[in-house]
Amino acid sequence: MDYILYILIFCIGTLFGSFFTLAVYRIPLGQDITHTRSYCPNCNHKLTFLDMIPILSYTFLGGRCRYCKEKIRVRYILLEILSGVVFVLFAASIKISIFNLNNQILVYFVVGLLYLATLFIIAGIDKERIRIEKPVLLFGFICVTLYMIYLYIVENDASIYRYVIYLMLSCILLLFSIVYLRKKGQDSYTIDVLLLSMLMILFTYETVYIYTVIITLLAISIQLLIQKLSEKKSKIVKRVKIENTKIPIGFYMCVSNIIMLLITNYVIFYR
Repeated sequence: MDYILYILIFCIGTLFGSFFTLAVYRIPLGQDITHTRSYCPNCNHKLTFLDMIPILSYTFLGGRCRYCKEKIRVRYILLEILSGVVFVLFAASIKISIFNLNNQILVYFVVGLLYLATLFIIAGIDKERIRIEKPVLLFGFICVTLYMIYLYIVENDASIYRYVIYLMLSCILLLFSIVYLRKKGQDSYTIDVLLLSMLMILFTYETVYIYTVIITLLAISIQLLIQKLSEKKSKIVKRVKIENTKIPIGFYMCVSNIIMLLITNYVIFYR
């Protein structure tokens, strides 16, 4: 019976993955992501249900739009598969089963999926635009805050003051970013990274966040090393423009945090 459950979770994950591709494309453009029907970004033709079945539509259409025959980027199907796999790994990491379902497990599972969805979207946008969208961060904070309230009221979690402190710090950073930095016309990417850090600490706790930072720094170091070696190999002497050397810190943090969350869950639930 659990096999059926995990197949269902994988399918749900691919559906989320399909939504992630839409959100990553539309949110930076200020477009609606809930009511406006999906469309081909090349010919603007509205897509039907058969055009939007995760994995299957891409496969049967040969990776091309049904209407204009424009090639669809392979990242779409990769993100659908990846999100499905991550959702299954998250379910397995907390030993979810038809025979052990209870309110505590279900609530953590649902909030965990919403948290993962937040990280997926933040990572996707940051990878392409070096930008962390505040509405996505706000959605994550709302989900985590509701979960903290649930833990305090239903589960009698005594660490409510810890959550309040981090939420207050997050509010101060958010107000500073919106009121002061926007008024000055300055970039608030650093503040957004700090807000993302607060969100991660709230849901995954300080220890997991520390490991997240370590993995992030290692990943960035490897990227810079590979970039340096490739430049030397191709004998590039000219200076690289500043905008081309920007690093998507939020992307690496999200990926690292997802990995550490899965590992931590496995350690806690399987020990």
